Amino acid sequence: MSVEEELQESIEKAKDPFDKHVAATMAIIAACLAVVAVAGHLMTTEELLEQQKASDQWSYYQAKSIRRYQSEVARDLFAGMKLTDQSTLYQKNADKYRKDDEDIQKEAQGLEQESHLRGRQALGFHFGEVFLEFSIVLSSLAILARRKLLWYVSIVSGAIGIVLAVTIYNAPSIVEKFQQ
Repeated sequence: MSVEEELQESIEKAKDPFDKHVAATMAIIAACLAVVAVAGHLMTTEELLEQQKASDQWSYYQAKSIRRYQSEVARDLFAGMKLTDQSTLYQKNADKYRKDDEDIQKEAQGLEQESHLRGRQALGFHFGEVFLEFSIVLSSLAILARRKLLWYVSIVSGAIGIVLAVTIYNAPSIVEKFQQ
């Protein structure tokens, strides 16, 4: 190829802003990817924290149940010895622990539900992250192959990733349907 032909080809490439458009698209997608990835990690952390809180509540529930059982045993022993004052006292303790058990159990179940919600939200962000990463790969291929179709597919993939992350974060029931 002569110098003039190479110069002419370089001029044509400079006039074609394809690479700049694809690079700008990649930068936007990379920024979205960063936000979605961080949000996914935050939701995963929240899921683990809520699950830990639920585990703590279940441990507390178990401790209260043991105390209730011990009060019931003491009540029965004192009733068998005809000591009604102590038997009544331990009956009140057992009733109090039974009521506490119900409240603690409800709180633990609520924390478990919150943990599951955060897990579904994290999953949505992770799915979005996959599509955004795929979009960046397709954009790179579009620059290398100089194919607009690859660029368009990368834009669609990026849009799907963003929609998945935003939609699943705001509507976790979609993930439940997907998982079934």
